[in-house]
Amino acid sequence: MNKSTGFDWITILLFLLLVAFGWVNIYSASLNEGAQGFFDLSQTYGRQGLFIGLSVVLVIFILSVEAKFYERFSSIIYLASLLSLLGLFVFGKTISGATSWYSFGSFSIQPSEFAKAATALALAKYLSDIQTNIKSFKHQLGAFLIIILPALIIVPQPDPGSAIVYAAFFFPLYREGLSVGYLLVGLSLILLFVCTLLFGAVWVSSGVVVLALAILFFNRKKKKKHIGRYVMISLVSVVFAFSVNYIFHNVFEQRHRDRFNIVLGKEVDSKGIGYNTNQSEIAIGSGGWIGKGWTQGTQTKGNFVPEQHTDYIFSTVGEEWGFAGSAGVVLLFIALLMRLIFLAERQKSQFSRVYGYSVVGILFIHFLVNIGMVIGIFPTVGIPLPFFSYGGSGLWGFTILLFIFVKLDSNRKAAYY
Repeated sequence: MNKSTGFDWITILLFLLLVAFGWVNIYSASLNEGAQGFFDLSQTYGRQGLFIGLSVVLVIFILSVEAKFYERFSSIIYLASLLSLLGLFVFGKTISGATSWYSFGSFSIQPSEFAKAATALALAKYLSDIQTNIKSFKHQLGAFLIIILPALIIVPQPDPGSAIVYAAFFFPLYREGLSVGYLLVGLSLILLFVCTLLFGAVWVSSGVVVLALAILFFNRKKKKKHIGRYVMISLVSVVFAFSVNYIFHNVFEQRHRDRFNIVLGKEVDSKGIGYNTNQSEIAIGSGGWIGKGWTQGTQTKGNFVPEQHTDYIFSTVGEEWGFAGSAGVVLLFIALLMRLIFLAERQKSQFSRVYGYSVVGILFIHFLVNIGMVIGIFPTVGIPLPFFSYGGSGLWGFTILLFIFVKLDSNRKAAYY
């Protein structure tokens, strides 16, 4: 076996910068008059400091384990994660309306944060075992099942935000040969869903039929053999459009419906369900170009933004560090994602490459949705900003996810593949 090539210190440095700046903002968002120093464990920022310290221990452990371990035991790790998710329906604790936690006295842990890494390992193992690209329906079905199973368990907790993240696995599947048609279908369904909520099923269905007829007319000489396909797509689209209202009113909870309606402009509720987003936008807008200064944010100090140290931590960045600080955070995330793509592409084994792209996808979806939620582009779905938001489970889950890949990359020249 060849020697390790060494750890990628650029990735590690970006991780440390994000974690450190995250803690700085958590400190500001949770600082109060009863605080007794930086390491006061009775305070949110003190506990986050403890979580960060334990993350360092976790990193050392992950990097000390032989790289082969993660591939050999990926199936067992995945099965254990599914069992931990299922166990919530019996032993779980309900926090903020979701039964997503195991409680051990004053300490709680959220298994869905660790299931992402387990799913990434299982998907990487499956694709590397079949030793081919993923163009056959049989192999696609196997990959989809690996991805969908944990999401299906998470949705009824209910925790739709965590389930949405599993869309991130399109990234590695696409890299390994999955047709872009699946992405187009997914985006089309999302567009149909939103348009139906805005304009109604009748208007959307009429638009679909008109569009299909126009395509057939202008391509009547070249596309005769595809008439059946266009008819089928149109029929499915119409049926889906007329099912949207049922899904919206019977599958979504009221809080989710309210959030969608606010984002779509169908409701204005700055004091109710839209309060968080409204206050977050005010906080970010008040920061201007360079911000009000660390611990000087009036919206932050006044506790106007609920859950500001968790899902809405980016609003603290916007208020206290301004556009410059916000842009800096965005650039740090982009730099990390670009670096991970570079590392994934240089892998010698398919297992490591697939896992690397899974890490990229998961971090990207969290980054995109969280910041989009905070600035009011997306509905509030409650997923953390990686390495930034308060919480031991989230920080440890992202740390495990990232540093398994750092370990795999360091061993990329080894002859185990």
